[in-house]
Amino acid sequence: MTREHSKTFYLGSRCFPGRQRAAVWAVYAACREGDDIADGGGPDVDARLGDWWSRVQGAFAGRPGEHPTDRALAWAAREYPIPLGAFAELHEGLRMDLRGHNYASMDDLTLYCRRVAGVVGFMIAPISGYEGGEATLDKALRLGQAMQLTNILRDVGEDLSLGRVYLPAEVLDRYGLCRADLERGVVTPEYCAMLRDLTAQARAWYAEGRAGIPLLRGRARLAVATAARAYEGILDDLEAAGYDNFNRRAYVSGRRKLMMLPQAWWELRSFSA
Repeated sequence: MTREHSKTFYLGSRCFPGRQRAAVWAVYAACREGDDIADGGGPDVDARLGDWWSRVQGAFAGRPGEHPTDRALAWAAREYPIPLGAFAELHEGLRMDLRGHNYASMDDLTLYCRRVAGVVGFMIAPISGYEGGEATLDKALRLGQAMQLTNILRDVGEDLSLGRVYLPAEVLDRYGLCRADLERGVVTPEYCAMLRDLTAQARAWYAEGRAGIPLLRGRARLAVATAARAYEGILDDLEAAGYDNFNRRAYVSGRRKLMMLPQAWWELRSFSA
């Protein structure tokens, strides 16, 4: 599931040692199942998301269902101190999607980014092992938020086709834009200015999150650094395309991702020096 749904995350996960890698994949698969339910919609989506949350709780209680994801998550939760509260926040974030949540302010969007991605840092850090206590977790949260904001900036056109707008109303208004402007799909100077500033916000979150990577233990440092660098590369491609996220999807090629591995390794060397 990890390899199929997130090649960037999968690349980073390959750097973990075997048992940690299996736990990271279990966490990703459980999160992905919830996300797929919320994205899929349908008349019974509330019931299916509720069933997913019950399955997660059962796995943490040591009573997994027969589904392989449930059994894998139960094993991961038994082996590592992954907090159930992080999954509870994810559940709330997915419910925001089901309710068609309107994002009035940047604070609203930041909360959403925390719930659907930032808290994944709370799940991965205990698997990695880390120093620095809560301060390190705060940095892991920032890194997850940066990745989610990257997704949002990449997928504006795709989300519009699903009837979703994550760009906050106050941010649109600041640049003289509204939903109708987005639906026209025209990359105007005002739209570019807004995307430029939101990209800068994402990069600021990446910088905060990256500062916590040296506090992880062992090979987890390279795993997370690789995923972060590859994900931030999506912003590079978006910028290079003139912020056109209506007619194309920003991405990082497999070759570019592999080239980022030595960059991530060198970056970690400079931290330790």
